[in-house]
Amino acid sequence: MHLTREEEKLYAGEYGEALETCMNLLVSLGDIYGAEKLVDISSAQVSGVSYKTIGEKGLEFLKDLADQGLKASVPTTLNPAGMDLIRYDELKFPKDFAKKQLEIIDCFKRMEVEISCTCTPYLTGNVPMFGSHVAWAESSAVAYVNSVIGARTNREGGPSALAAAIIGKTPCYGYHLSENRLPTQVFEVDMELEDASSFYGILGRITGRIVKNGIPYFKFKNCESVKNDYLKALGAALAASGGVALYHVEGITPEAKKGLEINGLEKVVIGKDDFEKEYDSFKTSEKPDLICIGCPHCSLDEIKEVAEFVKSENAKFNADVWVCTSIHMKSIADRMGYTKIIEDAGGKVVGDTCMVVAPIEDMGYKNVATNSGKAATYLPGFCKSNVIYGTTYEILKKATE
Repeated sequence: MHLTREEEKLYAGEYGEALETCMNLLVSLGDIYGAEKLVDISSAQVSGVSYKTIGEKGLEFLKDLADQGLKASVPTTLNPAGMDLIRYDELKFPKDFAKKQLEIIDCFKRMEVEISCTCTPYLTGNVPMFGSHVAWAESSAVAYVNSVIGARTNREGGPSALAAAIIGKTPCYGYHLSENRLPTQVFEVDMELEDASSFYGILGRITGRIVKNGIPYFKFKNCESVKNDYLKALGAALAASGGVALYHVEGITPEAKKGLEINGLEKVVIGKDDFEKEYDSFKTSEKPDLICIGCPHCSLDEIKEVAEFVKSENAKFNADVWVCTSIHMKSIADRMGYTKIIEDAGGKVVGDTCMVVAPIEDMGYKNVATNSGKAATYLPGFCKSNVIYGTTYEILKKATE
């Protein structure tokens, strides 16, 4: 890799051992993947936040960096924690877990990382410009920022994203390069799109398994009803069932609108039978003990949808209902009255966390209903959960039966 004189000083440890460690990590990544140089980034999104996922060794690593006085040099947002940082007692999170989780949060705070604790930083102010370089680590956020916004990031790990946040640079390889952002496979959806995030989650699960870590190009019959929330759900499921960090949708996503060459690419047709087979895989007679919406975190529209269900059905929930979102979205939902409507019905608008990174398996939850293709993919392995899948309406209805 070619390093500037200033980068060489960092690499040689002239500015201290801690910065040298971060620089070494970035240069090592660049060497592995054949990067010619480092590139400046405009923002970072750091994962590795929940105590459930990083454990004691991860906490020790963060303490070491924070104790050395390292700080983020670019705007940096944080992935979901393992609990609601305000209401963890009320929601009955384990006390020992809560203590460790707060220590992790303190480390990031000392490093001047924004304690946003969300997987949807693009909904809370971290919105890069088209074509800008960033270092993001959460898989669904990576898919969204690459695909829907058109900024450029690789699928970073937690340590590499944190190192990039501190140095303000990342190795220039992979999705930072235009030639690596071209589609590898075409998926033609041969049916009308249903107006629900769960539909796009199913589409992401099906196509993610086929394309693996390639770049899918989608052709939909109707594009008019496609919302950002649906693209969020699609990218999250693609990243979970495959390793997708970038996708294109004809006529919708910015790079697809520029006119990408797809002649000669393998074409896969996805039809009604494929969707029915995928939905059938979730059929169960089990009743949910937790209904969880918000993986990725809910937008304000998605919170409103839950509140409108409560009003239209005059609902009272007889199972635990979590509507997971960021503290930013929750504060607006509070002001709009959505939170009160949901919580008067027995649900909870939960901030900072979600069902996947929270220790729900230690909290007595076994049968989890979700409208998220990403959560449906991760819950059995991460949380030892039985998954009940459906639209927002379908799973909320189960909580009233």
